[in-house]
Amino acid sequence: MRDRPTFLLVHGGYHRSTCWSLLQEELTARGWPSETVDMPSAGAQPPPNAGLYDDAEILAGRLRCMEGPVIVVAHSHSGLTITQLPAGIRQVAHLVYLAAFMPTEGESAASCFGVPVPEDVSGLAPPIAQPRTRLYADVPAKGAELAVSRLVHQSLRSCTETTTRAAWRDVSSTYVICEQDQNFPVQLQEKYAAQATKTERLPTSHSPFLSKPQALAELLIRAALTIRIDAA
Repeated sequence: MRDRPTFLLVHGGYHRSTCWSLLQEELTARGWPSETVDMPSAGAQPPPNAGLYDDAEILAGRLRCMEGPVIVVAHSHSGLTITQLPAGIRQVAHLVYLAAFMPTEGESAASCFGVPVPEDVSGLAPPIAQPRTRLYADVPAKGAELAVSRLVHQSLRSCTETTTRAAWRDVSSTYVICEQDQNFPVQLQEKYAAQATKTERLPTSHSPFLSKPQALAELLIRAALTIRIDAA
């Protein structure tokens, strides 16, 4: 077992793993290892049938190849993905939901937001409207401009497939509420946080890994120092 767990950072919808670079710099500066992973449901041209189950399979495969313990950090949409992780992945020591979906069994992004499911879910959803305001309201102008330019399409299937598991029932978790979020309703975050082992708060908009990477790094390290490490 390594001295410190590794943070595996899982990007949200319409993003790729490049969004984590500032946070990784902060974690590295403090001596904490981190890795990222890209989900097949998001990309310039993601496979039209890549959905929640494909994402969860890719994530599970990555975790099984890692040296444990691992703290899995999910932002926004990828809360669905870590919730869908199968049981028994020994490397997983803790789950962190960052302004993220934290559903029970049988839910999807569409159902959680009350959005009707189209008959054909094989297509792609373009990046969301008004991203500067909704995703990056408190991100400095230059960083927000770069982040907007990097947004990608998201498969509809990943937004409509329903969870068959709730991994947070078996693994300890931290929910991070972003109190100034203009994209993911704070009321919904509060509801999910009630299910978590522990709740943390940041006075930020939806993307603290870009607006407050230092504060987020410190929060994640605090979480890592307080959890029980049983993974090998």
